Amino acid sequence: MDSSAATGLTCRELVELVTDYLEDHLPAHERARFDAHLGECAACRAYVEQMRTTVRLTRTAAKTQDVPGMDDLLQAFRGYKDRL
Repeated sequence: MDSSAATGLTCRELVELVTDYLEDHLPAHERARFDAHLGECAACRAYVEQMRTTVRLTRTAAKTQDVPGMDDLLQAFRGYKDRL
């Protein structure tokens, strides 16, 4: 469901902002739009929870294994939008 009419934020925009949201780097007005969209869109709530789980598991793996750190993963997500 794309609840952009109610929140002013599309599902696609939410996906583009999820890294900043999880790192608490969104300006207050953007975070409010993001949270409002989550309140209306079950699919995006599930997506954000999947991303939280990915971040948590990656951090755990990085602590126990010789793998790139969480900062590397988050940097890759940040740069994704710029490469489109």
